[in-house]
Amino acid sequence: MQIPGIHHVTAIASDPQRNLDFYAGKLGLRLVKLTVNFDDPGTYHLYYGNRAGSPGTIMTFFPWPGAPRGRHGTGQATVTAFAIPRTSVGFWAEALCTEPYERFDEQVIPFEDPDGLALELVTEDSQGEGNEVLGFHGVTLSESGYESTAKLLTETFGYRLAKQEKNRFRYRAHGAIGSVVDLLCQPDKRSGSMGAGTVHHVAFRAESDMQQLQWREKVSSIGYDVTPVLDRQYFHSIYFREPGGVLFEIATDPPGFTIDEPFETLGTHLKMPAWLEPQRARIEATLPKLTMPPAAK
Repeated sequence: MQIPGIHHVTAIASDPQRNLDFYAGKLGLRLVKLTVNFDDPGTYHLYYGNRAGSPGTIMTFFPWPGAPRGRHGTGQATVTAFAIPRTSVGFWAEALCTEPYERFDEQVIPFEDPDGLALELVTEDSQGEGNEVLGFHGVTLSESGYESTAKLLTETFGYRLAKQEKNRFRYRAHGAIGSVVDLLCQPDKRSGSMGAGTVHHVAFRAESDMQQLQWREKVSSIGYDVTPVLDRQYFHSIYFREPGGVLFEIATDPPGFTIDEPFETLGTHLKMPAWLEPQRARIEATLPKLTMPPAAK
């Protein structure tokens, strides 16, 4: 059993409309699901991805209006990187008003979202043309010490050490998309704190419910405290903290985002699980109104 790569990344934002304008408008991602935070139904949960909402392309947000900024530091996923075709570097550098630089023979375009979340666009030679964001390249985890996390990635998840550059250690899964985890060893950096502009958790892929249960047993057997399986409507999830403190999730590929609306209209209507439907009127009254940016329509 090996983890093929990242399923999704979930972060915290402070303004849902501003978040929608940036990710669906400026970056051109598709809003594939408009729903609510199941643990806090008075706030949205916004899912962005490619046209199909495929695992490995999904960036999600809990946009709590007025949420204070978090602090970037160790024990966090401090950078989320998306893959782009190499031919689109000029387009994105101009669109984001930033200069690319080279790392591991890749062109990297660093930038931030409106809440200060650190993002990158990274070139992928083998994937497509045009200017479309293709999905995830990977994540960077900032760690005060990297060895225990590296052991989890290699001996349990099946990642391999691919490259090293100073204090950056690159691990790759066998999947085609979202396969990179960079460990940045920063023993002198202070720990991060949760808030707007920070990543809440990183989710890895399990191909089925049965495989997820096998992962739960495997991770639990080596000493991690793992949650029971939780129903997130569009996938099933288990959670645990890796040795450096980052919250990890293992999420199933099925059932997917078309379980409650067709592909053609993904993200156009507020969706809720059955147990929240009796509260729909009250919940809708508390949520701020959202308008799709013109570029996303």
